[in-house]
Parts: sequence; C-alpha cells; structure tokens
Amino acid sequence: MKLIFQVKTLLFSMIFFFFMNSIIYTENNKESKKILFVYGGWEGHEPEKMRDLIVPWLESEGHSVTVSPSLDSYLDKKLMKKLDLILQIYTMSEITEDQEKGLLKAVRDRGVSLAGWHGGLGDAFRQNVEYQFMVGGQWVSHPGGIIDYTVNIIDHDDPITKGLKDFKVKSEQYYMHVDPINEVLATTTFNDKHAYWIDGVTMPVVWKKKYGKGKVFYTSLGHTRDVFDIPEAWTILQRGIKWALEK
Repeated sequence: MKLIFQVKTLLFSMIFFFFMNSIIYTENNKESKKILFVYGGWEGHEPEKMRDLIVPWLESEGHSVTVSPSLDSYLDKKLMKKLDLILQIYTMSEITEDQEKGLLKAVRDRGVSLAGWHGGLGDAFRQNVEYQFMVGGQWVSHPGGIIDYTVNIIDHDDPITKGLKDFKVKSEQYYMHVDPINEVLATTTFNDKHAYWIDGVTMPVVWKKKYGKGKVFYTSLGHTRDVFDIPEAWTILQRGIKWALEK
C-alpha cells in the first residue's frame, strides 16, 4: 500500500509539474510584436500624455515598444525592417523626403501596419499627399471647435466595433477629406449650427484600410488624452491597434 501511495504521489507530482510548465510556457510564448511609437509635433494634442497612456498598455500586453520623439526613426533601416506596427502622433509639422520614403516603404512594401488617431495621424505633414493617400484621409476643419456630438457605430459585426453602441463626445468633430476605399466602422453627422452648408453631412470617424501590403487603422477621436476616458473611444483605439497587429 505504501508503495502504491508513493507511486500515485509521484505521478500526481509529475502531472502537476508538466501542467504548470505548460501554463508558464504558454504565457511566456505569447507572440510579442515589435512596435515603434513616434510622438511629437503640435503640443496641443498632448503627445506625451498619449505616450504615457498607450506605451504602458502595449508593454503590459507583452509587446516590445521602441519609443522615439524623432521622425529620424523612419531612416533607421534596421529598425524599420523588424517592425510589426508603427504608431504615430505627430500633428502638423514637416517630414523630409527621406523620412517619408522610409515610412511609406515600410508600410506599402514590407507590410508593416500603421495606426493612429486624430491629428497625430490624420493632420500630419499637410504638404505630403502620398502620406495622406496612405492614411486614407486628411483633416480640413472642425466647425465650432470643442462641441458636443455623437459617434454612430455603423458596423456592428467588425471586431473593432462589435458590441458597442452610439456614444456622445465633447471634442473636435473632424471634417475630413477621405478615401472612398476606406472600410468605415463609425461615423458622425454634422448639423448647420457652425457651417450651415454641411448640414446633414455624414463623416467617417473610424476606418481601416490597406496601403500596399500594409494595414492602416485610424480614428479621428482623441483631440486630448481625456477623450479616451470615454470607454467606447478607448475600446475602439485598443481594438484598432490589436487589429493592426494581426497578420
């Protein structure tokens, strides 16, 4: 009996050991992605606060994040070749021809994903039309400035917006020139209060698209960090980034 008990104990210990090792192995071998977070440009869009919101979250997800305050990162061929995703918040500003080429080539030719929000992606480098072609839109106005408006979810099946309902925002309602190829997931509708001639115009707020081999995610939400205290806005950004990371 004593021998049987010892054998059972040994077997139980072995099973428990391999079970725990399996869990640890699975946790340690979640696919870690390589991400470049580039921030800078106009300070009004709070690039540092957005860095401090997003980078820790990405790291908690197990990803390796390179944080850079310089567009010269796009010139680093070794870095750009190993990336899975580029996140950019760099409102307005200027980008050199070589910096732009590095970014475009990574997305279009190597399939690196690109994601961003508000002016950090959708109002950067106003003179660079190929960049705008990649993003899928360009800001042109926000009538009334900071106003109350509604975001309408129009695709209830897409993983980025599934389960979400329409929600209210007090921020800049972006009026944009947009690419018809965009797969639009959420919209907003303008009234005549601040520009009577755009009354009833429906404008994309969230979209995803392809640019060559690369995936692009964009939301016009996020004028300031506090917009992402709205649960739906934060969920959309998180899910959009996760979608961009999928192969």
